[in-house]
Amino acid sequence: MKILIIGTIASGKTTLAKKLEEKLNIKYYEIDCIVHDDENKVRRTPEEQKEIIEEIDKQKDWIVEGVLRENLNYLLDMCDKIIYLNMPLYTRKIRIFKRFIKQKLGIEKSNYKPTLKMLIQMYKWTAKQENELKERENLLIKYSNKLFKINNTKEWEEYIKNEYCKTYHQKNRHNVKQDKIDNLP
Repeated sequence: MKILIIGTIASGKTTLAKKLEEKLNIKYYEIDCIVHDDENKVRRTPEEQKEIIEEIDKQKDWIVEGVLRENLNYLLDMCDKIIYLNMPLYTRKIRIFKRFIKQKLGIEKSNYKPTLKMLIQMYKWTAKQENELKERENLLIKYSNKLFKINNTKEWEEYIKNEYCKTYHQKNRHNVKQDKIDNLP
């Protein structure tokens, strides 16, 4: 099973990926770690990113999670399932602040230095992603046959609890073609 988990900053992508990795015994990869070479502190070229993804795709099963970048849209075609986390903006803003505090206290690991400047940048990116929401959801319409949209923490917890159970997915499958994207629950 090849699973792509997408959503905005602080929507719960990494937490969901870790839980699914544990429950399904499938390794997960972060898009940020594919895009950025943290060791050398550089952004990889699109070609280098594609090489890494092609290596990941050689595996029978994988989970890739992150904010979907335009040059990585081909991941939508490669995966078997897309889990789109669409948490409310207020939830994400609170999570960003909690994450910052945990990182400053050393409770939570970070791939970046948790500075006030970075916190402000996270809020700016969140605002930008919120403005691009309609465009992103329109992109997902053609993948409605493999798309699962999770809109709040309760649905997220139910998803984990059911451990990727097919009966749950059939019950909650969204047919994006028949329902306007902004009317999805």
